[in-house]
Amino acid sequence: MEYGAIDLHLRRSQIRILAEDESIVLDRRIDTTRAEFDRVFGTRPPLRILLESSTESEWVAQHLEGLGHEVIVADPNYAAMYGSRSRKVKTDKRDVAALAIACRRGIYRRAHRVSAETRTLRQTLRVRRQLVQMRSGLISLLRSLLRQHGLRLPSGSAEQVLPRLDRLPLPADLAAVLAPVRAVITQLTTTLTAADVEVEARATADPVTQRLMTAPGVGPVVALTFQAVLDDPARFGGDAGRASAFVGLVPREDSSAERQHKGHITKTGPGELRALLVQASWVIWRGRSAAGADLRTWAQTLAARRGRRIAIVALARRLTRILYAMWRDQADFVVRSRGAVAA
Repeated sequence: MEYGAIDLHLRRSQIRILAEDESIVLDRRIDTTRAEFDRVFGTRPPLRILLESSTESEWVAQHLEGLGHEVIVADPNYAAMYGSRSRKVKTDKRDVAALAIACRRGIYRRAHRVSAETRTLRQTLRVRRQLVQMRSGLISLLRSLLRQHGLRLPSGSAEQVLPRLDRLPLPADLAAVLAPVRAVITQLTTTLTAADVEVEARATADPVTQRLMTAPGVGPVVALTFQAVLDDPARFGGDAGRASAFVGLVPREDSSAERQHKGHITKTGPGELRALLVQASWVIWRGRSAAGADLRTWAQTLAARRGRRIAIVALARRLTRILYAMWRDQADFVVRSRGAVAA
């Protein structure tokens, strides 16, 4: 059997193929296109190919698998995969040489590969998130321009920003300046309304999403993003702590012997989900619902000792573990006499 490796890049990639005895069969640089992969790998007998997880890795992996090869998408954070490679002298040839040896010897850690359905959901939510950020940026610009004329836009929802703007006495020159901003906000709001209808429909049709939404502070966007990011509860071995660590909501730690020091949260992993969980925690904190009462009381007790910001992050970490347990155990959120749990 032969063993291949690809140091994957956007335009051109370095490839290497080794024989069973680790001698070099092929070593060249090719364009990162389907046609080039067909030309190099299309006529070869089945081989194992290793490539690092990246933006392009999934379509390349699927294409090579379609050619009959076994493809390993590896975690690039697994240092042992690179052997004794020196970062002081880093080239694509050195990288692909280390990857090829790792492929031959089995020294790699597989990255998690999501399903096509989950990948589409991630892309849908990413587009929506970008649209929301664009509208938020334009509203900030709107407020800034108004302030330069001594005007203030009343607070309220983003969907109603233009009606609030219409109630202000705008000078003719300022109205002309704001016209393009108004037009784009109008279009973005229309597009986002349609996107939210799609999100609501998807959430309604998915029993897992409906279950996660029984938790306080969790709406369709939070529930769907949680599913899209974690993809499969089994990948964390049933451990809710591992799930919260993946989201980056656990404290950094530098401990040795009797010394123990914990710092701010790691902030590793998906920042968008982490931000949404913090927002959901603020909803619980400020809410009055009976479902969130126990969590709210717990967070307020912690805030009295450690401060509100630390309490909110701790609540987001706890909410992450609750949502994971609900998904893992296929259970709705319930409130018991001794606290809020998933059961």
